[in-house]
Amino acid sequence: MTEEKRRPKFVIVDGSNYLFRAFYAIRELSNSKGFPTNAIYGFTMMLMKLLRDQEPDYVAVAFDVKGPTFRHDAYDGYKATRKATPDTLIPQIPFVKEIVRGFSIPVLEQQGIEADDIIGTIARRQAEAGMVVVIVSGDKDMMQLVSAEIRMVDTMKEKTYDVAAVKERFGVGPDKVVEILGLMGDASDNIPGVPGIGPKGAERLIEQFGSIAAILGHPEQIHSAKTRELIIQNADQARMSRELAQIRTDAAFDFDQEACRRREPDRELLMSLFREFEFSSLLQDLKLRGEESAGDYRICRTPEEMAALATRLREGRGFSLEPLLSSPEATSASLIGLAVSPAPGEGFYIPIAHEDGGSQLSAGKVLDALASLLTDPAVPKHGQDLKTALIVLAGHGIALKGLGCDTMVASYLLNPAKHSFELADTVLDHLGRRTPSVRELVGSGAKAVPFASISVEKAADYAGRRADAVMSLAADLTGKIAAAGMTELLDRVETPLVAVLAAMEQKGVLLDLSLLQSMSLEIEELLALSEEKIHRLAGEKFNISSPKQMQVVLFEKLGLPRGRKTKEGYSTDVDVLTALALNHELPAEILAYRGMAKLKSTYIDALPELVHPRTGRVHTTYNQTVTATGRLSSSNPNLQNIPIRTLEGKRIRQAFIAPQGWEIVSADYSQIELRVLAHLSGDETLIEAFAAGLDIHSRTASDIFGVFPEMVNPDMRRQAKVINFGVLYGMSAFGLAKELGITQKLAQAYIDSYFQKYAKVREYLDGLLAQARRDGYVTTLLRRRRYLPEIKSPQAAVRQFAERTAINAPIQGTAADLIKVAMVRIFRRLTEEGLSAAMIMQVHDELVFEAPVSEREVLLALVRAEMEGVLKLNVPLRVEIAAGRNWDEAHA
Repeated sequence: MTEEKRRPKFVIVDGSNYLFRAFYAIRELSNSKGFPTNAIYGFTMMLMKLLRDQEPDYVAVAFDVKGPTFRHDAYDGYKATRKATPDTLIPQIPFVKEIVRGFSIPVLEQQGIEADDIIGTIARRQAEAGMVVVIVSGDKDMMQLVSAEIRMVDTMKEKTYDVAAVKERFGVGPDKVVEILGLMGDASDNIPGVPGIGPKGAERLIEQFGSIAAILGHPEQIHSAKTRELIIQNADQARMSRELAQIRTDAAFDFDQEACRRREPDRELLMSLFREFEFSSLLQDLKLRGEESAGDYRICRTPEEMAALATRLREGRGFSLEPLLSSPEATSASLIGLAVSPAPGEGFYIPIAHEDGGSQLSAGKVLDALASLLTDPAVPKHGQDLKTALIVLAGHGIALKGLGCDTMVASYLLNPAKHSFELADTVLDHLGRRTPSVRELVGSGAKAVPFASISVEKAADYAGRRADAVMSLAADLTGKIAAAGMTELLDRVETPLVAVLAAMEQKGVLLDLSLLQSMSLEIEELLALSEEKIHRLAGEKFNISSPKQMQVVLFEKLGLPRGRKTKEGYSTDVDVLTALALNHELPAEILAYRGMAKLKSTYIDALPELVHPRTGRVHTTYNQTVTATGRLSSSNPNLQNIPIRTLEGKRIRQAFIAPQGWEIVSADYSQIELRVLAHLSGDETLIEAFAAGLDIHSRTASDIFGVFPEMVNPDMRRQAKVINFGVLYGMSAFGLAKELGITQKLAQAYIDSYFQKYAKVREYLDGLLAQARRDGYVTTLLRRRRYLPEIKSPQAAVRQFAERTAINAPIQGTAADLIKVAMVRIFRRLTEEGLSAAMIMQVHDELVFEAPVSEREVLLALVRAEMEGVLKLNVPLRVEIAAGRNWDEAHA
């Protein structure tokens, strides 16, 4: 073993085999542009692991080239049964080869010569030159090349084949493998072999004769009459099959051994490729993230240093902000320190409240020195999550103006489907460089420490690097956004919206705590009654919160139909219980119990705990970079999930109140998504219906059911409403049938009737699907993109989901864009016109305000004008608006 280690090792990879295995190992992966990357990523991962495990002195990767070889000339059926290369793999192949070259590894390929023969020739040549040769492949044909100097490694199975392992696999040594393959054939290459002879039969014959030539020379010595007959009848086919299976070791092609010597990777090429394909984890694993910025990071501790910093910031074209806070909750946080960067490569850190920070300036003195800059709208301020900076600075009396690039928002616009928009990930993805994450500085979970306990020097390095990275990133992201045609969306919608959301979070909402307390007691009593009823219907007491106990009661004791099976047994989720409730009272009561229990824990009891002790209000967090559609979401509390139509939901809305002398105003877009559909599709029938102010669901019911409008009953309207919204979400006949409780045939008839009446809607939706398949994305009216790489998936379920998304995303996304534009304009007018009214909530298509009673008429007119006039469409936008003492009253 010691002697072998001293010998140079030559690793040669069966690139074509590796490529297909990588492709099928990772089925769904693409970058934000929709370009498939699963084979590229899988191949790269496998290659990196191979290089780490094998530590070769020399390495090369061989690929097949499209076109015939001598084997095709010898047998027309050679490889004829192989499936065509998948469409999503074909465009990845050139980039896989570029990845190989990026690792400074030569790509070996030649027209008319298979990769197997290139590998065989090199393996034999390098073994004869005294090297240890490792063939990396999963192809059993390669085992014929194994010898004392050559071994084969199947990395997917993590198995190494030496002479002994080959003999165990085939029952013969490597030199006899080709004889076995000639007899039994090879289905993967469509090598026929001798019909009726399998692995065991081939092994027995080769043990007896040693070769196909010897068998054919003495067929009379074959013991089995049947086998003898098969051999005699297929003698020529046996010879041909052996020839096809034999790997050449004397192929003629250009080969430079020195070019295969292991070298350092081409870092620039790999970084460029990994950034293009958004392989952030590979950048990190390869340590190709680039050197951490070796910028100039200084600490400012004195008034003189602060004055010099203010001058430096004024000289530049804007600067970035990186605040370190006492808490992740912006409305409760105070400043521990502040980093700024006037240009890439520079960073200044101002410690404010470090526990052992030495000489530090107070927050007041720091902000006084920077106030004229922070409040100057002409000086752009960039940052990662500027909303938090706005809220924190506002808490210190500074109204931050001149918002520049929020790198979190800009990154989100470029690829809204990403899972993380943290600064470290974004810098790595777009700049290929390392930036410290907050976890690296303070830890995570139970082991996390507050920023205040971190030394000033460590904090300065951390925050300085991040502020520096933001400056570089801002230029990069805005350039990419311009290239995608989304500059106006960023500058006029998303960036000003940051300030709107900050103001909404800072304002918060007043709650009627006494109402919530009484509701909690009422629900507690109702839950107790419901629990008694459940136990009575079940005929025994059991833990309603235990799925296992519920399974026993429902499916074993009561014998109700079982739903789908999970690891924990048969499902008792909402869908299952809803179906069971049609035939038994118990599942219905369990659903009611669950609904009340969830409302109580999620809202009724949770809301009072979220009241800020200083403001006496709830300050929800609005998430601008979460949903892939462009819609806003909220958390702590999640306002989107409060039930709209249930009595309990209405009661919870009654707890959102206005102070004495003020009132709540609610403005809700009416059927905005259907109006957007009418505009985008240009369907005259839909446009006319909205222009005439007709009830669109009644009009659809009249069209589909073939009755006069006055004959449409509530059930017809209900079904038409489901159909209208089903179209928006790409609902199939199966989904519509399930939703309406009708047959699939009737559901399809309804859909056909709808598209017959609204023909341009069908044309529009078909056009969306064609665009998505062509470009890999769809866009909203304001050019927001939704990438859909899954639309080319070979898996039907995955592809169909992407198709439904392609239909819905432009409509839902445009509706989201419209309400965002309205929010920005209303916020601007409230400020400019000096109104006391404030926007305090955004839920779905609804905006909620708090206003003095005296401003009611002015606010109603202002909000209606801005929401209905937000954009000129082919149909009128309509807003239902009202005022009341609480949210429910205003929503009525």
